[in-house]
Amino acid sequence: MSGHSKWATIKRKKAVIDAARGVAFQKFSREIIVAARLGGGDPAGNFRLRTAIDRAKAAGLPNDNIKRAIEKGSGSGGADNVEELTYEGYGAGGTAIFIEAMTDNRNRTAGDIRSYFSKFGGNLGETGCVGWMFKQIGSIEFDKETTDFDKLFEAAIEANAQDVIEEDECYKVITSPEDFQSCVETLEKAGFKGKSAELTRVAENLIEVTDEKTAASILRLMSKLEEHDDVQNVYSNFDISDELMEKIDI
Repeated sequence: MSGHSKWATIKRKKAVIDAARGVAFQKFSREIIVAARLGGGDPAGNFRLRTAIDRAKAAGLPNDNIKRAIEKGSGSGGADNVEELTYEGYGAGGTAIFIEAMTDNRNRTAGDIRSYFSKFGGNLGETGCVGWMFKQIGSIEFDKETTDFDKLFEAAIEANAQDVIEEDECYKVITSPEDFQSCVETLEKAGFKGKSAELTRVAENLIEVTDEKTAASILRLMSKLEEHDDVQNVYSNFDISDELMEKIDI
């Protein structure tokens, strides 16, 4: 299974543990802070903020936390100077890794990320070294039990979506970044409310990993990066079989 879809499955399994440690909650709060700072604190007029709040609520972030994050971002809560950054590098076996982060101390974040790459057999690269391998898309997920696929497909195509995919747990509408907001809003007007909506990235070229040691190093690096408070998202182009995945404890 590819790095994007496989890692998404792993992340869902880790979500409960991450939330218990407060890691996931902090990531959602930072996204809300940045969204509010860039577009204002009113979700009705700030699409990025609205989708960030929806994802945070779905993950169980308390309303008080959401309110404080909006206040910080809109300037009334004494927010730190959080900025958005990306990091790029190579994991074991030459796999590409692209990281999206939000931090108030870029030197600390870069130092931590560099040390993780070194520890798990990779190296942090220069800006642009692997970013071109990852295509940005809009992804809108819908519950399979409450959504008619044929009707969703028809509405999505009319909303200028690129594709509708059936996965194990959901239907997923794929859009270009430019059409993401309009597609979400058009589908909502048609009566389709997604479980989540986000801009994400997918690898266009995959690297097959068949060696257990290499696979373990990649997955442990991905896990360590995800656990960092300043890291929002991690993407890779590894392709590891389910059989090999079952042998690895991360």
